[in-house]
Amino acid sequence: MSIDYASRIPNNVDLSGNRALQRALEHWQPGYQAWWAEMGPEGSRDFDVYLRTAVSVDAKGWANFDYVKMPDYRWGIFLAAPEPGRTVNFGAHKGEPAWQEVPGEHRANLRRLIVTQGDTEPASVEQQRHLGLTAPSLYDLRNLFQVNVEEGRHLWAMVYLLHAHFGRDGREEAEALLERRSGDADNPRILGAFNERTPDWLSFFMFTFFTDRDGKYQLAALAESGFDPLSRTCRFMLTEEAHHMFVGESGVARVIQRTAEAMARERTDDVARIRALGLIDLPTIQRYLNFHFSVTMDLFGADVSSNAATFYSEGLKGRFDESRIADDHLLADASYPVLEVRDGALVAVPAPALNALNERLRDDYIRDAAAGVERWNRILDKHGIATRLAVPHKAFNRRIGPLAAARVDPAGRVVPEATWNAQVDRWLPSGADRAYVASLMGRIVEPGRFANWISAPARGINNQPVDFEYVRFN
Repeated sequence: MSIDYASRIPNNVDLSGNRALQRALEHWQPGYQAWWAEMGPEGSRDFDVYLRTAVSVDAKGWANFDYVKMPDYRWGIFLAAPEPGRTVNFGAHKGEPAWQEVPGEHRANLRRLIVTQGDTEPASVEQQRHLGLTAPSLYDLRNLFQVNVEEGRHLWAMVYLLHAHFGRDGREEAEALLERRSGDADNPRILGAFNERTPDWLSFFMFTFFTDRDGKYQLAALAESGFDPLSRTCRFMLTEEAHHMFVGESGVARVIQRTAEAMARERTDDVARIRALGLIDLPTIQRYLNFHFSVTMDLFGADVSSNAATFYSEGLKGRFDESRIADDHLLADASYPVLEVRDGALVAVPAPALNALNERLRDDYIRDAAAGVERWNRILDKHGIATRLAVPHKAFNRRIGPLAAARVDPAGRVVPEATWNAQVDRWLPSGADRAYVASLMGRIVEPGRFANWISAPARGINNQPVDFEYVRFN
């Protein structure tokens, strides 16, 4: 499918053939540009950034790389190619042709799903807007900006659906997406994780590894939707999202690499000595990991959820890799284990599979995230370091659902409040940890140079050398 770049809003949905929709989106566009100017990357307006821009939805060659000033980035509306004969493959509408328009009876629930997903996109830009001031290299600064502009494009993707299919209600929701602010006491973003601060680059790398990975699973579940425009939108968003997770995984890996090299060279695991070298010690990395993993756990929603059951039964949101699961895709008589606290311990109890869909998606995510952490452990193995990083138990530090009422340690043991209070600084980043990591932050602007606490990447972006001038400060 070709993309029309001659239009004011690049797109492959034939906007020019629907003048009312085109005018509505062009009316929304200045508000978006004003939001970007206010809440986008701080102090970056005149930078020339080596960015990729979508020029096709063909997986074999969909992006072009060139220098772009971010306010001039061509944010557009791109849907994956349609699948001829596609049907709804789960729920009560299983086997029916996929919907090209919103079924009236599912209008409110579809709008809710799209708004919730759409709200995460500008939120992460807001959370990360100050990070460019302390980037550890031009390579990393460029990657931050790439993530930011693509989160902006993902907002456009959801706003298109709201404008195209939800009339006045959709237009009002699209305006509200520009009005909420991450962390604002009066008008916060919808989901808790997107109101947390991202104050330093270790937090950013953990966020893009853990929280953007949640985005992968949510988008994959929405890509199964019987509402075909939503499915096609999410399928292309997943193509872009892969780079965001790469930024996180490789970023943390490079922090670990730098620390592991020093531990092997100095033959020490002493935290004070590692910090004296200006590096981030492994216990601190583990605590940051624990925090970002646990906050992301809550993004999947309540363990037992009537909303999740409704979304599935109505054919609106499926499971991860729904079509590859060998069952009836109705789940009326199936069960799935969820956790409860009984007699001071966590126990697995069966719940109706329809109501436990959030928990199943959470478990799919955990397997994927844990595999990534094991790849980090291979770096430690290579340097002969016995320490192991690990994801904490999924009940650890939960803030929503029944498990929020319990204190659960990283190993999955229910502990008294007094034990939690005495040990929490061993499990989650303390104020001292955050202050130390913040003390390491400072912008590096020379091509090919990297901050002391992080290793250089193995290769550059788009076959460019590592010392390429990824950002030009004009």
